[in-house]
Amino acid sequence: MRRVPSTSTPVRAAAPTHYENFPVASWLCPPRLRPPIAAIYAFARTADDIADEGDANPAQRLGALRAFRADLASAARGAATSDRWPEVFGPLAHAIRGFALPENLLADLLSAFMQDIEKTRDSAGYADRTELLDYCRRSANPIGRLLLHLYGVDDAPSLARSDAICSALQLINFWQDLSVDLPRGRFYLPHEDSRSHGLGAGDFHAFRPLGPAAPTPKAIELVASEVAWARALMREGAPLVHRLPGRAGWELRFVVQGGNRILDKIEALGCDTFSARPTIGGADAPLLAWRALRMRRQLSA
Repeated sequence: MRRVPSTSTPVRAAAPTHYENFPVASWLCPPRLRPPIAAIYAFARTADDIADEGDANPAQRLGALRAFRADLASAARGAATSDRWPEVFGPLAHAIRGFALPENLLADLLSAFMQDIEKTRDSAGYADRTELLDYCRRSANPIGRLLLHLYGVDDAPSLARSDAICSALQLINFWQDLSVDLPRGRFYLPHEDSRSHGLGAGDFHAFRPLGPAAPTPKAIELVASEVAWARALMREGAPLVHRLPGRAGWELRFVVQGGNRILDKIEALGCDTFSARPTIGGADAPLLAWRALRMRRQLSA
């Protein structure tokens, strides 16, 4: 499954799992919004773990996610939930009551988690970019829309830009994680894109670290095209940083620049994320801060 947001740092600065492409409840967040954001994070993180961690088989994972969805429905209507996840649905029910969190956005996340259990194997996967973006619409975009809801931002241009940023972050996660996802049978490269580069899903199993061969030039070109796609989406959404007030705008600047930095690092690897997984660390912080500040200066120029 995709990763749940890190609780304090921009894109992949620390923890190796759980939606690190979104910072949650960090020091930049207004204190009054930290509890609902933490509740959203716990909800997504726990659902992600149900879908992806432990030894359960796919049928058991799907059953648990259906039970999780039933508890979400109960929490949304103010009814009692089961006793399986009180640490999740207690705070979430409070956030739903206090901030009118849209149930449908939370449910979309669960829909994506369920889909990920069944669809990302090589025999299935995603036919084209449109189908993959529909997955992003449910796996990533709800996080951005929930945060905008908390900040009281709901105009159509802002929502569209949020979707572009979140989808870009999800795609960046995919292209960053090829060396991790492919050995686990997760195939997010659109089949149409692969075919356009003369590749089929089975061709990728020979590449390091999956096998003895280095990625072919065709495979590298494919990743380069996917990186360009993600970068274009991020550029499309970036003006949202100037719409959000105060610390929220600064938080988003770091998110955008963190995503762009991962793309830089993928390109620095020659787009060979079949063999290595680029990450962001503390050494990247000064550059991220400079780039975030430069976005602000461009606004005021």
